[in-house]
Amino acid sequence: MKSAKVVTIGTFDGVHIGHQKIIKRVIKLAKQQGFEPVVLTLFPHPRMVLQKDNSIKLLHTINERIDLLKSMGIADVVVKEFTKAFSNLSAQDYVKSILIDELNTKQIVIGYDHHFGKNRSANITDLKDFAKIYNFSVEEISAQDIKDVTVSSTKIRTALSRGEVDLANSYLGYNYFITGTVIKGKGIGKTINFPTANIHIKEAYKLIPNNGVYIVKSQYKNQTLFGMMNIGTNPTVNGKTRSIEVYFFNFNEDIYNSELKIEFLKRLRSEQKFENIEALKQQLNIDKINALKFLNA
Repeated sequence: MKSAKVVTIGTFDGVHIGHQKIIKRVIKLAKQQGFEPVVLTLFPHPRMVLQKDNSIKLLHTINERIDLLKSMGIADVVVKEFTKAFSNLSAQDYVKSILIDELNTKQIVIGYDHHFGKNRSANITDLKDFAKIYNFSVEEISAQDIKDVTVSSTKIRTALSRGEVDLANSYLGYNYFITGTVIKGKGIGKTINFPTANIHIKEAYKLIPNNGVYIVKSQYKNQTLFGMMNIGTNPTVNGKTRSIEVYFFNFNEDIYNSELKIEFLKRLRSEQKFENIEALKQQLNIDKINALKFLNA
């Protein structure tokens, strides 16, 4: 017998403070009734599939999103692959096959503006009708809470596109981060005593903050590392492609092929083109002093 579940449905991109309020509600309801708290989410984003829109940038990769939701107390994150076939499921088939047969949903926590089924033709009123047929209850998320969620997501994306990571962090309720693999770079940093790890992010849809220099932190083999990250094209050495490089303070281990989660703490400055490598080196030393000052404060 499948365990009974309290389910909420949504993208939950960012899992920010607006989302967290909904997540806490789902967990509370589940605990009260001895049910499992579950999030049902779709991936890829419907626009990527239906409109072939590859310009979409999401705050988190699907794996980052799952990890965040589970860290907040969600028992299971059910990811439904969004395909053309899925988009053609009728509202009733969606409710019966996924919510009832697959998940054994006993309660749904959902926004008043939620639409589902083929052409998004069904709404919360239809869901409440299905609830009577299939014996589950519906709790509506208020218009104000939905507005908070939408506004927060927009504000976070805007802040990150400007490089305002501390503002984005205040909406998220934690530090924005990227997850990537350390790959071989050009090795220029090493020649000026600022050896950097080049970070490769395989998910093209992950939103990267605006070009510039940031104070960051990461974990590697039980040690907390602090450092500076440059996002940009390295104009001083006539770079053409955008790269992500991080220099960790007091650290010189070989970390090639390691996967790192790197958190953004503060932006130091915009990316600049310097007259020569020596001028770049001088600026990096100033950046390091400023970063350490911030960290020690």
